Amino acid sequence: MAAQAPPPPPPEQKMMVAIDESECSHYALEWALRNLAPRRLILFTVQPFSPLSYLPAGSPRAVGPSVASPELIRSVTEHQRQLAQALVDKAKAICAEHGFEAETAIEVGDPKETICEAAEKLNVDLLILGSHSRGPIQRFFLGSVSNYCSHHAKCPVLVVKKKE
Repeated sequence: MAAQAPPPPPPEQKMMVAIDESECSHYALEWALRNLAPRRLILFTVQPFSPLSYLPAGSPRAVGPSVASPELIRSVTEHQRQLAQALVDKAKAICAEHGFEAETAIEVGDPKETICEAAEKLNVDLLILGSHSRGPIQRFFLGSVSNYCSHHAKCPVLVVKKKE
């Protein structure tokens, strides 16, 4: 009787950690690195829309005609892009400290929707988010990204809550 070939290795699971400037998102990243040992990891952050891009020059809400000049909008947008890049660079350094390599992605938009869209577009197997542990009143006014994503993402979602 011929020996059977070994079973194929499990497919490489692609995990995406959504990061922002909060301590809880970095905790979620470190938790995932320690507990899940992802083979394929994407670090994802959302660059918010520039609030000035909604305020045309000369609008009645503008302080002066130069408030929303194209140069100012470009400057604010570039600054936000640099902040987003710094976030993914810091997260990538955390991965390197743990012996992992990671891909990075930055998108512009509303965090809740953009995270879900990116998870689908990048075809991730698991979306990992940190929990801000907001109370019901804060969640009502500010919304909850993790709650939105757990209901709207088309892949499994893991919400990591820091022990108190």
